[in-house]
Amino acid sequence: MKRKSPRSADGKVRAAFSRFRKRVSRYTLNKEGAKRLGEDVEQGMNYLGDRLDTAIEPMDPIYTEPVHRKPTRSEASPDTVLTRGPVDYYFLFIVIALCLFGAVMAFSASSVYAAQYHDDPAYYVKRHIIYLALAAVVTVPFVLKSRPWFWRFFGVASYVGSVLLLLLVLIIGSSYGSGATRWIQIGPVSIQPSEIAKMAVILCIALVMTKYERQIRARQKFGGQFVYGVLYPMAIFGFICLLVVFEHHLSGIIIIGLMGLVCMYLGGTDKKWFLWLFAIGAVAIVLVLMVSEYAVLRITTWLQIEFNSPGLNPLGSAWQTLQGLNAIGSGGFFGRGLGNSQQKYGYVSQPQNDFIFTIICEELGFVGALAVILLFGLLIWRGFRIAAKAPDKFCSMVVYGLVIKVALQAILNIAVVTNSIPNTGIALPFFSSGGTSLILQIFEMGIILSISRYSYQKR
Repeated sequence: MKRKSPRSADGKVRAAFSRFRKRVSRYTLNKEGAKRLGEDVEQGMNYLGDRLDTAIEPMDPIYTEPVHRKPTRSEASPDTVLTRGPVDYYFLFIVIALCLFGAVMAFSASSVYAAQYHDDPAYYVKRHIIYLALAAVVTVPFVLKSRPWFWRFFGVASYVGSVLLLLLVLIIGSSYGSGATRWIQIGPVSIQPSEIAKMAVILCIALVMTKYERQIRARQKFGGQFVYGVLYPMAIFGFICLLVVFEHHLSGIIIIGLMGLVCMYLGGTDKKWFLWLFAIGAVAIVLVLMVSEYAVLRITTWLQIEFNSPGLNPLGSAWQTLQGLNAIGSGGFFGRGLGNSQQKYGYVSQPQNDFIFTIICEELGFVGALAVILLFGLLIWRGFRIAAKAPDKFCSMVVYGLVIKVALQAILNIAVVTNSIPNTGIALPFFSSGGTSLILQIFEMGIILSISRYSYQKR
């Protein structure tokens, strides 16, 4: 075997280094060089994405499954391909409208509280805008570059990550004076892992329910329906709920539990199993009430307000709810005017958080409240349209799940502040102040926009 001389090897190294220098010299420190760098990076990402698509998608049984019906001959033929188009602009505009409306109301609701406790009326709205900008920076690349199969891998990774973070909360978690340890402090940034877990549960259950669809629809009750349609998804969201119990986060348990059941229903779990699940849920609620004085106090206060009990203490646990109801009632049809709320002057505690809807009602009246509800209604409607046209069942379930999660949180928040249900501390999506929750909400909308770009078309 003939060995290469050191001189010839050195020549190849010099040639390779010369080509590298020539390539790098294209990226000059000006606008044209930056443009070339961006084009090359985009070309490289597209090449990598195409190679991954070619290697992974044809071997993925989930990828070829339909959304609501069996594929026709023409759809199953090689002439039908997955195509990528623009995002759903209607959904994008609705999300932007909610974000802008939320930022305006975050400033209006928080200005007095921020001036009192932070010496800056714009303290919370600045944070709100920073979170929105950070969420956009993180989300946009995923919307532009992610393929449908990516979200399956992302779902598993996010679930594992959320479990590790929830375990970490039990060790080094922070409460910030709320009495409940739910956050992890990393330098100036705080993370609430339960918000990540909500998204992860939806993605993971959608993956399991899609992968084992044939077994779930099988006639063997305990061999297929129970194991794959009940046991697996319940284990996924039940384990998360168990970890959240140690955080004393009742609203988080409610949202995660309900979303788990919703995803099971969407995935095809036989309806008869839900009777058993609701019975188990009722028993779990009773057990929580037996060991949690905090939960009992919330329900007792709600009942006292609802029936105007003589034992009601308007200056105690009922204070925030009563002041919120006063804010809603004083708004009338058109409201007091933007920025003119009286209840935010120390009556509604931390009005920029869970009770921000009461300030919207007071300042913008019935018209403003209706506008909020209408925007959420449009978001749900358009999200369902995207889910119905999704390229496969997994993507369809993910979109349905994420949209229903937003709808569920909005409904529960409005129900809490109007005293329709006991106070459970549920934030209003896109409006309530909060870093992790706001960033995750924008990212979840990014997942929906990413999926909206794909559909099956003829060649």
